[in-house]
Amino acid sequence: MASSVPGNRPLPESRYDLSTYMGRVRHCAEVSDPRMLFNTSKDIELARKLIGDYKNSDGPMTPELWRAKRVLDSTLHPDTGLPVVLPFRMSSYVLSNLVVTVGMLTPGLGTAGTLFWQIANQSLNVAVNTANANKSHPLSTQQLITNYLLAVSGSCSVALGLNAIVPRLKNVSASTKTILSRLVPFAAVVSAGIVNVFLMRGEEIRKGITVHDPETNEPVGTSKTAAKYAVGETALSRVITATPIMVFPPLILYRLQRGILRGKSNLAVTAANLGLITITSFAVLPFALGVFPTKRVKSTTQLEPELSNLKNSKGTPVSEVWFNRGM
Repeated sequence: MASSVPGNRPLPESRYDLSTYMGRVRHCAEVSDPRMLFNTSKDIELARKLIGDYKNSDGPMTPELWRAKRVLDSTLHPDTGLPVVLPFRMSSYVLSNLVVTVGMLTPGLGTAGTLFWQIANQSLNVAVNTANANKSHPLSTQQLITNYLLAVSGSCSVALGLNAIVPRLKNVSASTKTILSRLVPFAAVVSAGIVNVFLMRGEEIRKGITVHDPETNEPVGTSKTAAKYAVGETALSRVITATPIMVFPPLILYRLQRGILRGKSNLAVTAANLGLITITSFAVLPFALGVFPTKRVKSTTQLEPELSNLKNSKGTPVSEVWFNRGM
């Protein structure tokens, strides 16, 4: 994010009011814009220079500076200031998830297909969580592997378990069973996604994350309570993000298969499925991402008692702190 560029004055967080939901939605729409993927290394360095010049001067924000900030916000990790690996940036979220989502929501998957797509989805989740997590306490390679295997085991167990249970339900019509079977991937993704977030970011809860003074942006302490807010909200945002994408397309596709797609080829069904998922993903992603701010501000009274008397390097009392929630 642009905030990671050093300077003598803070950068406006957004051209929109991030204290409002719609302001965050508009901001997230810019950050998750797939066109940001076309920015080159030269574009990123130019954006760094422009933002650096602004933070060391007294000039106003201009359209060019807002564009530079957008480039950095969609590319750089807020803690490290380094570019997030390309497929795991928020600007690539829809495109990166499109293939695995279509795979998981393909009607009539057998056991092998279910296992393959659940493993693919959890692999992507682990990569996204790792690339975008708060970097106060990075996980070791052994922890990453252990957490990955647990997440994969959880998602596969839920998916296979529900696939076995749904056909055996009694007093349930055939159409209801079909609908429930279409929603099995959603249940597996949500349950495993929550587990995945807590596993991949467990060190943050155990050790705490860095909190910063909003006035100077300098780190002023470490908080386990802030970590609980960050990880908990991220887990909940996973549910909010997955719900429309994993629920609406399969239900709409089911209706289409009973109507205009009745008797059509598998290719036509797959194309319709892909179109539904793509449209839904692009339409709802900013609204889902905007539910919780990425940069969280909390009063020190909401954190540990020992953080109630924080002071910055100038000796000024700090009554509020901010921290990176992560993605």
